[in-house]
Amino acid sequence: MKIGFLHSVMRRDEKLLLEAFNKRPNIELELIDDRKLAFNISHNKFSYDTVIERAINHSRALHAIRLFESEGIKCVNNSKVATICGDKLLTSINLKEHNIPQPEVRVAFTEESALETIEDMGYPVVLKPAVGSWGRLLSKINDRDAAESILEHKAILGTYHHSIFYIQKYVAKQGRDIRSFVIGDECIAAIYRTSEHWITNTARGAVASKCEMNDEIFDLSVRAAKAVGGGVVAIDLFETDEGYSVNEVNYTMEFKNSIDTTGVNIPDKIVDYVISEGTK
Repeated sequence: MKIGFLHSVMRRDEKLLLEAFNKRPNIELELIDDRKLAFNISHNKFSYDTVIERAINHSRALHAIRLFESEGIKCVNNSKVATICGDKLLTSINLKEHNIPQPEVRVAFTEESALETIEDMGYPVVLKPAVGSWGRLLSKINDRDAAESILEHKAILGTYHHSIFYIQKYVAKQGRDIRSFVIGDECIAAIYRTSEHWITNTARGAVASKCEMNDEIFDLSVRAAKAVGGGVVAIDLFETDEGYSVNEVNYTMEFKNSIDTTGVNIPDKIVDYVISEGTK
């Protein structure tokens, strides 16, 4: 079997995956650096049985996946999953359509309507870019003065990231949230991400600790994964008085801080899934 490994820089996560692939017999792995990759839509000839996507840049990842798929190559994750998970609004819509609990989300398209929406929701709220990761460009808005200032900045910046106002009701997380890892039809592990800051991404300094799996976490995580198209994804969960709710779904998940924490060989399980997809 020949597998393409689409990547940007090689982080610890990608190196762990390479180590896992290299232990498998009869696997030919070819590295595909998205910084050097070029496609000829009419004359591409690829011999991969499947491609695993590990690129950092969302636009490159999404378009490369779709181009590989146009040649009949299966990708993990596929372009449907990348499209939905790469856009928080599309993720929220799919979660809603599959009856997955999530924090209240509202969307506005102008500075004025966004301010009215925030005032109607009540403070605090979190303003997020529709496209973004690692907890970047998030704003917790506690009052009208902050809302007016931040909305004005986003309107003036005017880039694609700021042209849609994605507004989420703030959830008091008591210093932590949960990240669960889903591969296919199984939630294989979960961690707590704990921080004194209201943003609990490990990329922003949150500390990972083991979260014992229970039926509710397992079921909700698998349902959320299926709602966005399945595959290999990480689910961010909030603990609330009404139970768990889904905050986000990530399609190029990072796991390096979660292997020792959970005792689960996450890269090995990802490799198993990629190989199984390549044989279908």
